[in-house]
Amino acid sequence: MIDNNKKDKNRLRQAFIVASILVVILGVLCFLRDSPLFHAILDGNVHKVRALLDGNMLYAYLFLLLIMIIQNSFTVIPLILVITINLALFGFWQGFLWSWFTSVVAAYIICLSVRSVFKNRVIKRFNPEHIEKMEQNGFKYVFQARVFPFVPTSLINILAGLSSIQYKSFVLATAIGNFVYFFVLALIPAGLLSADINLYALAIIVIFIFGLYYVIKRIYLGHKNQILVRIKKIRDSF
Repeated sequence: MIDNNKKDKNRLRQAFIVASILVVILGVLCFLRDSPLFHAILDGNVHKVRALLDGNMLYAYLFLLLIMIIQNSFTVIPLILVITINLALFGFWQGFLWSWFTSVVAAYIICLSVRSVFKNRVIKRFNPEHIEKMEQNGFKYVFQARVFPFVPTSLINILAGLSSIQYKSFVLATAIGNFVYFFVLALIPAGLLSADINLYALAIIVIFIFGLYYVIKRIYLGHKNQILVRIKKIRDSF
């Protein structure tokens, strides 16, 4: 009974925190929706965005965090555009790392929001088979979706929120997968993936991605097998 009360209190606390974050985000969006900066983002005008944000780095960081949250919610803003703006403002490495970090934060906020506030309203709109796949494969499912994004980012975040996947597994898979995928995307505006691309460099990048995926998959399967062995031992002991 006490445990149930604690769980209910934790859920209420999470719901309150999420609702507060969403209210702040919506308030900022309402404030910015008619601003030249927001329209420049929607128009994909990187030079204008840079001119408007240049000289106010703190505002730039916070604004682009908000933009990444929007991108992870509705995918109305192309991801490559957000990364390009970050690179134009902060340079390659800082822009890439800020893009990656904000994507993980944004994904977690959306996942937490769906699970804490919107789950009962949204779950009927999704195929139960997709949610079941997320629950069965967890880390592997999210990681594959991040590295090979055939499914929109926002959909993965929502499915994770509707499933029972642990936040730790979701965040870790998102962090590792997005790091690889964002690095490849960052090479495009940096001019390293142009028409004159070095095919050997591209081959090395592709091999690295698949090699990293193989290593992580082996670690994940090994960890999963250890858990299954422990469960079997516990069952046998009874």
